[in-house]
Amino acid sequence: MIERYNLFLHEFPRKASKEMQVFSIVSQGFFQPFSLMDNLLVILTALTAGAGLGFNRAMLFFNEGGQLRGKAWLGPGSPKEAETIWRVLSTSGIGYLEIIEHNRSLLSSGDNPLTKRIKKVSYPINHRDSLIPARAVDTKEIVLVKDARNEPLVDRAFLDLIGIEEFLCIPLIAQEEVLGEIILDNAITRLPIEGRDIELASICGLIAANYVYLTNLQHRVVEMRKLAAMGEMAMFVTHQLRTPLVTIGGFADQLLEPKVNKVKQKRNLRIIRNEVRRLEKILLQLTQFLRVDIRKAVEVDVQELIRLAVAAEKPKLTNGNVKIQTAVTSGVTAILCDPIHVGEALRNVIDNAIDAVVGGGTVRIEAARENDEWVVISVRDTGRGIPEAVKDKIFESFVSTKEKGIGLGLAYVKRVVDACCGRIEVDSQEGRGTTFRLYFRAKQPGKGSSQ
Repeated sequence: MIERYNLFLHEFPRKASKEMQVFSIVSQGFFQPFSLMDNLLVILTALTAGAGLGFNRAMLFFNEGGQLRGKAWLGPGSPKEAETIWRVLSTSGIGYLEIIEHNRSLLSSGDNPLTKRIKKVSYPINHRDSLIPARAVDTKEIVLVKDARNEPLVDRAFLDLIGIEEFLCIPLIAQEEVLGEIILDNAITRLPIEGRDIELASICGLIAANYVYLTNLQHRVVEMRKLAAMGEMAMFVTHQLRTPLVTIGGFADQLLEPKVNKVKQKRNLRIIRNEVRRLEKILLQLTQFLRVDIRKAVEVDVQELIRLAVAAEKPKLTNGNVKIQTAVTSGVTAILCDPIHVGEALRNVIDNAIDAVVGGGTVRIEAARENDEWVVISVRDTGRGIPEAVKDKIFESFVSTKEKGIGLGLAYVKRVVDACCGRIEVDSQEGRGTTFRLYFRAKQPGKGSSQ
């Protein structure tokens, strides 16, 4: 016998143990494309979702520049509000997404008194005489405070803010880095905080800390990549622009000499004109590459797309050594993509194929259905092939197999295809040619534009 269960639980098991309920809610963060705050909201929800499930209220602080700053305070502000919230959350048919959306609205509401108050407070970290709540992150320990009025280590202003004698401080620590703190209490029910509650809260704290740490790490990686890309771009621009600029300057200086004959003037002007066009081409490719922004995929006629791309490349076929063949399989009508960018991307691929067979050969462009969902446009040449040394890098920026290539053409093609939710496959053997296959979503019969 085989039993099957849905991987994504839509409702939390209200009759299950407290542990099962908490972990069931927390696990939802792994199923949803939530932001950092939404993932943390899932955890705060797990800790506070109902009178019998967890704590009544949860404060969230982040470490920002050595200050513990309040970010969110989830929970009811009064017994009457608690009764309303818990009644809503215990309604049959209410699922995780509804609970999280309900709590998100509580946090974002400009009228929520807890939200207003928590965002105004901050406490210094790593201070010699730090008090609770900052002391918990300084010592990197879970701190349970009882009889807070008579505890000298509790900050008086914080005690006035929280308004209760017993609360639990959970520091958010990952890789020895202090990231923030969650503070929990039972201000409504006045139930004591027990060992079992602390254990569950500590596990939720570990998960929350890792969410924050991984998000911060991702941001750092993105920033490092941006800086690296900027450095690479600066080196590229310097290298690519220096030669034509030096050439233009040198031949312009010659034109300023008083005894330059007309033949030399024309030659110099021709060289300057060619170098200016080279600069224009470089800047055009840079602009193209940086402006890939496909907001909506629309229907593009495949036959017309190929016809226009081939027509644009005809001026390069002056010596007759390169032949272009096209074939569109019956039944292939339209793909879903951006008509301007996809046309330019296809021309880039065809342009590379023509350059590869410059000594003579064939470029064949075909379009066929892969299946009901996909159309594949292939560009096959009989040229020199892609060297093994760069085969795995051809879609990276500034990587080129051409002597005067700037290495943005295929990077641009990949960005366009990715933005259209497609994919690219490449087969190549040195000396035997290359085939590029561009996969795009097909227009479905009876349907209009997508996305």
